[in-house]
Amino acid sequence: MTATAPTTAAAAEPVPRDAPPARFRDLLAAEWLKTWSLRSTPWMYVITALSVVAFNVGTAYDQYRYWNTYDEGSRASFVRDGLPLITAFTANAAMVLLLALAAIGAVAVTAEYGTGLIRTTFTAVPARRSVMAAKVLVLAAVTTVFGAAVSCASFAATQAVLDARGAGVSLGHPGALQVVAASALLAPVAAVTGLAVGTVIRHTAGSVVAGVVLLILVPVFLSERRHLTAVLAHTLPFTAWQRLTETAVRNGPPEMFPWSETGAWTVCVLWLLAASAVPVLVVGRRDH
Repeated sequence: MTATAPTTAAAAEPVPRDAPPARFRDLLAAEWLKTWSLRSTPWMYVITALSVVAFNVGTAYDQYRYWNTYDEGSRASFVRDGLPLITAFTANAAMVLLLALAAIGAVAVTAEYGTGLIRTTFTAVPARRSVMAAKVLVLAAVTTVFGAAVSCASFAATQAVLDARGAGVSLGHPGALQVVAASALLAPVAAVTGLAVGTVIRHTAGSVVAGVVLLILVPVFLSERRHLTAVLAHTLPFTAWQRLTETAVRNGPPEMFPWSETGAWTVCVLWLLAASAVPVLVVGRRDH
């Protein structure tokens, strides 16, 4: 009897030509399972949420701690000038959120490239763009809920601390909902951008570094004091977030090159849409 070579695993076998195409809801279910199959993913979300809330609550506690050192005029202007809303979600917390969510988005795709699972996936489902579209939708949905939860938790916690000094505000305060919504939107924008970068680079470390440079370092180095660099800065999500959250602050320093809230919202939405399109378009043009 002649020995035969071992057969290839069923998961890697080509799909028969007469097999029905995968339904998109099945692809969504598969991506949902992939999202939570990595043990690190839930922990990354938990650690990110705790870190962001801790940064904001720490700032609120500083205001609480040193409240008695302020003069009467400063105390009266604290709420009037909208400073509780800046405390609700600080720039440092926004940077932590951007960094962490960009890494989560990158890992969502680079982990599959690193293990070779992406080849098995595309063998089982030749419709690559449908697979990536499902991945983008699942990631965007999860991080949108995550961003909303973290933003609301930060607002509630910081205002509870400030309220002990009579300086907290409610969601009904002018500008409060905008701060919460803009901060929540940072999460899906960062995550889907990380996914887009990861799809292009396909290496976890390189994708995370590229995401940090794009989302955090570039806006830091673009000066708002020159027209060209200010315009470039206005095209970035972090600067758009600053524009939306600092709107509620009165008597702040004047902007040399002011821009509208509508423009800031548009930048955030366009980043989300463009980043969502990149994985879908790139995956159909590159070999795996």
